[in-house]
Amino acid sequence: MREENVILVNELDEPIGLMPKMEAHEKALLHRAFSVFVMNDKGETMLQQRAAHKYHSPLLWTNTCCSHQRDGESNIEAGKRRLMEEMGFTTELKELFSFIYKAPFDNGLTEHEFDHVMIGKFTEEPKINPDEVADWKWMLPSDVKKDMEENPQSYTAWFKIIFERFYDHLMENTPA
Repeated sequence: MREENVILVNELDEPIGLMPKMEAHEKALLHRAFSVFVMNDKGETMLQQRAAHKYHSPLLWTNTCCSHQRDGESNIEAGKRRLMEEMGFTTELKELFSFIYKAPFDNGLTEHEFDHVMIGKFTEEPKINPDEVADWKWMLPSDVKKDMEENPQSYTAWFKIIFERFYDHLMENTPA
């Protein structure tokens, strides 16, 4: 399978080029990404546990799905595509906010992303892709926050950043 390109951007999220994903992570270059949060009628968030063979953050818990936009693809289109590829369903998404973060990993790679955070609603069980996802569960954001404080090593770097910075915002935007 051919390696995907990521969209390199400046701090205004303006595209400045394309680069293979691994090279961008090796060089810690700022690139466009997204994180999707899916919530149910009870206000719970669907979390996924990343597959064991992922090149970074294997078996860590994180938001419903995340990835990188393709050239010419909108944030919403990208979010829906990856929801289907990773979790086996799609739903309407709404973009909430974006932010830049940089997180180095033990393997020498660095995530340096302009992350677009989206939210959607879904009430059924996903049909997870075992190549992408080891497990999944529904959790109330307040329970996630408590567990994250007790077990920070169990969660991805970007998920912890989103929760720390935007927990109240996520709570206010829980789908009705």
